[in-house]
Amino acid sequence: MLNRRRAMTLLSGAAIAPQTAFASAAREITWDDLLPPGLPYAEIIGIGQIDEVNDTWDPVYDANATKLNEVLDGARIKMPGFIIPFDVSAQGVTEFMLVPYVGACIHTPPPPANQLVMVNASQPWPSDDLWEAVWVTGIMRTQLQATDLGQTGYSIAADAMEVYVW
Repeated sequence: MLNRRRAMTLLSGAAIAPQTAFASAAREITWDDLLPPGLPYAEIIGIGQIDEVNDTWDPVYDANATKLNEVLDGARIKMPGFIIPFDVSAQGVTEFMLVPYVGACIHTPPPPANQLVMVNASQPWPSDDLWEAVWVTGIMRTQLQATDLGQTGYSIAADAMEVYVW
């Protein structure tokens, strides 16, 4: 039998549940969102130098390349990108760099720090899916870090990943 106290308890729980679900919803962002408000992408990359013999371009970054969007610090986000693995095991990869395009940092100069994200995933991403574009969901932090492949401006503690469908 449902008494008044039990009914009030059930109703109060129902009122809180939507707020809890809403609070944990991830904000979907793009790579442009990693730039601080008012800083256009054109102002983080200088002209650089073109090596016509090797058909390569070496960009020049200024101080704007390490300016971060501090609004994202501590935010639960969902963003797409490509995986550059740091450590691959039989189970897959849990530590990697998320990059805006295929091959970034490997065959070309790395993008600027505010366009690179370090990711630590709670579950391994299968190594046979490393070339797929992915959605990464988790808590983002703003922090400059140096890696062998380039300086990153952000990190994500990923609690969910899925294939990005175009």
